[in-house]
Amino acid sequence: MDYYSSEPQGSVSEPPKLIRQIRQIHQQFLDSITPYLVFRWVFTSWMFLLYCVRVYLLQGFHVVSYALGIFILNRLIGFLSPKIDPETDPNCDGVLPTRSSEEFRPFLRRLPEMKFWNSCTMAILISLLCTVFPFLDIPVFWPILVMYFFLLFYVTMKRQIIHMIKYRYLPFTYGKPRHHSKISG
Repeated sequence: MDYYSSEPQGSVSEPPKLIRQIRQIHQQFLDSITPYLVFRWVFTSWMFLLYCVRVYLLQGFHVVSYALGIFILNRLIGFLSPKIDPETDPNCDGVLPTRSSEEFRPFLRRLPEMKFWNSCTMAILISLLCTVFPFLDIPVFWPILVMYFFLLFYVTMKRQIIHMIKYRYLPFTYGKPRHHSKISG
């Protein structure tokens, strides 16, 4: 035993190493599935459908569903928003270039697609886990939550669309244009 070492001996120092290994495995998994965009979103959609069926069959967990909806809406707004907001950045003139003589500035998201997918998938999995515990089934008049969610969705998306129109940006790109060569025979 080293009496002069500031590091405690035994199982106390092992959990950080275990947590580090788990994080490395998780990051390796995320890195390996990054190119499979459609597969990732199909999996997330399937998990969301499973969650919806579970909530429907249990006839409860409306507060958990509301929290999930608000979280996904928050993530969606981050995904649709530019990284540098023209309203708050004094160095930005606020308009993307529209002519070929102007400088090209690509659309950079505040929340990248992979982080958006990861946070949505984790939120759905956590919500599924929450449906296992009956104490989280808080009795509430669910039509009010539904109306409030749709009102909140409408107001935030309207604000986001007005922001997109005002600063002339479109957050959806379909990648680099592909030119097909014509084979003449």
